[in-house]
Amino acid sequence: MPEAQRVDIEILGQRYAIRSEAPPDHVRQLVAYLESRVSEIRGSAPPQDPTRFLVLAALDITDELFRLREDRSRAEGDVSARVGALLELLDQ
Repeated sequence: MPEAQRVDIEILGQRYAIRSEAPPDHVRQLVAYLESRVSEIRGSAPPQDPTRFLVLAALDITDELFRLREDRSRAEGDVSARVGALLELLDQ
């Protein structure tokens, strides 16, 4: 397992030092994705508490994750059903 290393990042003007086993470029990609989602949510709204937008972005990203997991689970079930049907055909 790779050793955790420090990655300095900035999110909405706040600086953070993150310790991660992931490569620094990966961490920076995550930050860029988060900031892009915050920008989408914020739109042209006047500057407000950045925490509010971060929470809304986190909820949006979590919803996306749950939907993708659900889709994958459903697809795996479909594949299992198809394989079962094919096995029955082969047995006949």
